[in-house]
Amino acid sequence: MKPSLLIAGAGYLGSEIAALAESEFTVHTLTKSGGDGSHACDLSDDAEVARIATLFPAPDLVIHCASSGRGGPDAYRGVFVRGCRSLLNHFPKSHLVFTSSTSVYHQTDGSEVTENSPTKPERETSQLLLEAEEIVLNRGGTVARLAGLYGPDRSVIWRKFLADEAVIEEDGRRILNQIHVRDAAQACLFLARRKTTGLYNVSDNTPLSQMETFQGLAEILGKALPPCGEKNTSRKRAWTHKSVLNSKLTSLGWQPDYPSFLDAAREFTS
Repeated sequence: MKPSLLIAGAGYLGSEIAALAESEFTVHTLTKSGGDGSHACDLSDDAEVARIATLFPAPDLVIHCASSGRGGPDAYRGVFVRGCRSLLNHFPKSHLVFTSSTSVYHQTDGSEVTENSPTKPERETSQLLLEAEEIVLNRGGTVARLAGLYGPDRSVIWRKFLADEAVIEEDGRRILNQIHVRDAAQACLFLARRKTTGLYNVSDNTPLSQMETFQGLAEILGKALPPCGEKNTSRKRAWTHKSVLNSKLTSLGWQPDYPSFLDAAREFTS
């Protein structure tokens, strides 16, 4: 009999995890609205999570990769803090992997950050992610701090560069930390199988500065560099400047298929 996996949030990342896992696991998926084979469940509502727990035997593994739906602090508190707590309470024997974000690192000095680096974010949304992380870690779960997700059909950097809407902030030194959605999905499954308690940064091997990124894209696509402008402090993720290291995860044997964003970008054009 296959082991079972519950994916709480079958969106951009969760759908990729489900596709990779279906040959190895019996997969159950949750989305807020349901449909397309997923069970409807609002993770912020404990009663709904309790109802889901009656529908099938407790899974071996649970991956919480739901999004906030672009919501603010209230959505983060519901989906992440209450959602993690409810999943842990109603599936107490299942190992939980929670996908958090590298946005919890507040550094703006270009320094390298590991799982041991300080996390003192100003934004309440990132503070709520830390609260959810603590809940999961205290119950023996795993936290995967994901860098910015992208894929061939979803990359703001790629789209803006093609549309001549990209701007190099100041001198382009700000570091971009990214991870291909397929690599992120593989990393989540890798960590879930190990059932190891702890924090792990999930990013590619090559954090690139904005200038390096756009110089690479200019070479790949034969286009001019974008103009320079002021830094964007109104981003969904707070403005940070840091290099996220994935050495803790790679030391376990995981490696991304796309070591850098530019490796993937070359495939986008093929």
